[in-house]
Amino acid sequence: MGLVQMIDRRFYPQFDRNWDDVLFREKLLAFVHPQAMVLDFGAGAGIVEAMNFRGLAARVCGIDLDPRVTVNPFLDEGLVADNGRIPYPDEIFDVVFADNVMEHLDQPDQIFAEIARVLRPGGKLLFKTPNKTHYMPLIARLTPHRFHQWINRKRGRDETDTFPTRYRCNTPADVREIARRAGLAVDWIELIEGRPEYLRVSAPTYFAGLGYERLVNATDFLARFRILMIANLSKPEHS
Repeated sequence: MGLVQMIDRRFYPQFDRNWDDVLFREKLLAFVHPQAMVLDFGAGAGIVEAMNFRGLAARVCGIDLDPRVTVNPFLDEGLVADNGRIPYPDEIFDVVFADNVMEHLDQPDQIFAEIARVLRPGGKLLFKTPNKTHYMPLIARLTPHRFHQWINRKRGRDETDTFPTRYRCNTPADVREIARRAGLAVDWIELIEGRPEYLRVSAPTYFAGLGYERLVNATDFLARFRILMIANLSKPEHS
């Protein structure tokens, strides 16, 4: 057994691969029900099993720039959308969710407004994305895309599934302001630091990540430096 696996067993026995997606799924299951119309915004090819809600909702649709969305097995319907407009009518979805998508948006105001348009009154937008004040997004903003592909390849992700990042709606303050402009209410935002996935490539980097994780989880004052941001927004009911 290598040192990385020993650290896993000693300090993170409750964490499995894609633990953050599993956590996000648990949040989503509070709103996905058999009568719900659901939109996976940025559904891609369907490589994250935790984002499979097919059969748990009335209909699961998905959109993405990636043409593989049309054969995504997690969707009842997958459409290619590449112009910032969601190709669905007004007020059709009960739930819109986005898993590791918001960090890639060039024009988050336009996207939030489109999501607000397709949500029914009382509908929910939930998304998981990196928090920009964590060290990982800081490094990402200072390094080229090829470096991101190399890191993700070492973590087991194919280069074709690593996309350029922008981080234009990736702090709680950013989310609240963009949501306000789109007419969406912020129900809650959680900041979470778990197993340091990006530093599990070697024992020395893993130990550094372990120290950071313990530090930012020691006090709420340092919560702003945690990696994972999960947000729950809602469209107000008509008056």
